[in-house]
Amino acid sequence: MTDIRFGFQAAAAGDGRETDQELYRDLLEDCALGSRLGYDAAWLLEHHFSDYYPTPSPLLLMAHIAAKFPDLSLGTSVLVLPWYHPLRLAEEISMLNSLTRGTLHLGIGRGTAKMEYDAYGVDMNEGRARFAEIFQVVAQGLSGKEFTHRGKFWNIDRPIRLRPEPIRKPVHFYGAIGSPASAEVMGDLGIAPICLSTFPDGLLTKILERWRARAGRKADGAILPISVKMFIADTDEEARELGRRNYPAYFALQADHYEADANPWTDIPEYADFSRMFSNLRKLTDPANLDPFLDSNLVGSPETICRRIDALIALGFNYFMVSSATPGTPVELRRRMMTRFAKEICPRYSRAMAQVAEKIA
Repeated sequence: MTDIRFGFQAAAAGDGRETDQELYRDLLEDCALGSRLGYDAAWLLEHHFSDYYPTPSPLLLMAHIAAKFPDLSLGTSVLVLPWYHPLRLAEEISMLNSLTRGTLHLGIGRGTAKMEYDAYGVDMNEGRARFAEIFQVVAQGLSGKEFTHRGKFWNIDRPIRLRPEPIRKPVHFYGAIGSPASAEVMGDLGIAPICLSTFPDGLLTKILERWRARAGRKADGAILPISVKMFIADTDEEARELGRRNYPAYFALQADHYEADANPWTDIPEYADFSRMFSNLRKLTDPANLDPFLDSNLVGSPETICRRIDALIALGFNYFMVSSATPGTPVELRRRMMTRFAKEICPRYSRAMAQVAEKIA
């Protein structure tokens, strides 16, 4: 058996009628279910100031989840580094790692929503440079050694050592990838990539190839996560109909959050790839345009889903972050799908989840 790990996206998502407090309550109940089913980790998003997954402080929420479900590892997809002070971020990561029993999987990125950048007073043209410098400061802090730093955005002239002292439990970092060029940046920083299955398989192959070429020996044995949307049903058509019914609300919120119709990235050279990718985002609110999206994700019968998992494993991915918590999808439906996926799909690839499935059968 190929030993693949499966996490789930723990998202503040509903059908638009819930209060924020109800969204967080549902998120915690998803975590309780995911923990019982044997998923490796709950992965949280970071978004601000809109109805699109309103989870502005993933680390704070992770500490709360860890207190309730200490055996559940935790991840982010992703922390947007340019909006943080690097020392404060390093301290909070060190504290969270000290207070938790599970593994921290921290996906990090530079963010895409201009509205969020504007609210924090950060220039998007500086996004990539800020991302790299902040990660370097965080990495120095988590080394546990006294350090100083001189950079473009941050200067630490007086030697400092992080408190709480970083413990030996490793923190795994992953860099969000939007293009082969981003893969090279992450490879140079020694960070494993985190990808979306929505990208064509050919592009995913190029991303991993270019990352491996830059990462060198750090690529050996790396955890390579991929984020995938999931609708599972008895037949392909039933699952695809669920997707056509529920994904339009998700894409409508996404298009609004990123202001995709206005294409705010046209004058930001570093975001040229996003400008191209997001230009047709609003079209995905039409169910008639969803077939390519459904094909690239885990939408179908168990047999179809396994074929797609096999294809992604063949590309090199070994960790699946599965999401059925999308805006517009009823809470009970997403939990039924989480359960079915854990019982029928995951045991084919994961020894640990096969053992859990036997116990709860």
